[in-house]
Amino acid sequence: NVNPRLGDILQKLAPFLKMYGEYVKNFDRAMDMVNTCMQRSSPFKDVVQNIQKQEVCGNLTLQHHMLEPVQRIPRYELLLKDYLKKLPEESLDRKDAEKSLELISTAANHSNAAIRKMEKMHKLLEVYERLGGEEDIVNPANELIKEGHIQKLSAKNGTAQDRYLFL
Repeated sequence: NVNPRLGDILQKLAPFLKMYGEYVKNFDRAMDMVNTCMQRSSPFKDVVQNIQKQEVCGNLTLQHHMLEPVQRIPRYELLLKDYLKKLPEESLDRKDAEKSLELISTAANHSNAAIRKMEKMHKLLEVYERLGGEEDIVNPANELIKEGHIQKLSAKNGTAQDRYLFL
């Protein structure tokens, strides 16, 4: 009550928020899997619906609860920004709160980078399927940079030939 602080606590916990990146990266696939299982298996659907009816679930769906961790880091970031706006400049918590915001922003960037990396890997797998299974392109070190139509000019007679290029 004498000197309430928040920044020092968040500063200690913020590095652990990076683990949300893995959850966020696989969120769409997990959500699709739950929805598919709900459609294909009535026993699964019944179990999920019975659990959702419990008071502890707050009348929210499984999918809603799965979304909570995805929203957690951006919510912390917004709350901390708001806290800093209202925190007096001379507050003893100011420095720690600013450092916490920096760490939480890093965790948010880490999650966003994980999402972008997964999206790029999905695009590369789509190219893999379109090319009929070229095994050497599916490699974590490979990255699809650009794709599109080009015209190759023949060295012999200068005629243009349509091509589709994957870089």
